[in-house]
Amino acid sequence: MKKGNNRGFTLIELMIVVAIIGIIAAIAIPSYQDYVARTQVTRALGELTGFKTPAEEFVQRGNTTFTAADLNYKTSDLTTGVLTINFNSDGSGSLAVTLGNNVFNGISGAQIILSRTVNGAWSCVIDTSGATAWKASYTPSGCTNS
Repeated sequence: MKKGNNRGFTLIELMIVVAIIGIIAAIAIPSYQDYVARTQVTRALGELTGFKTPAEEFVQRGNTTFTAADLNYKTSDLTTGVLTINFNSDGSGSLAVTLGNNVFNGISGAQIILSRTVNGAWSCVIDTSGATAWKASYTPSGCTNS
């Protein structure tokens, strides 16, 4: 019986494979973190946008002194849990939340603000002054940074 040549992989071949995996990971991890941050900001904006309709209804009825409880606000695991409501007697005002809790560290502290004009037009502004590593790519479509 003839003995086969079962040598397996050499050390250099294994080192090359490990180096290739390391390079791929070095590229993929930052891209994944950016993706996570973008989706968290978009989700928080979507949750805040859901409170525009009840706020609009209060304003249309002439009530500008409503609370988060009046809007049936439920805290999010992506925000600090506080909904800031500032409306004037003319109907202009804003709804705002601050990113925190379970978000990517670089975006924690940014504030998402939905502002309403006297004419009823809503706009989105993100105050990035509280975030330590905000990137322009994190800003959702239709929003601006301040």
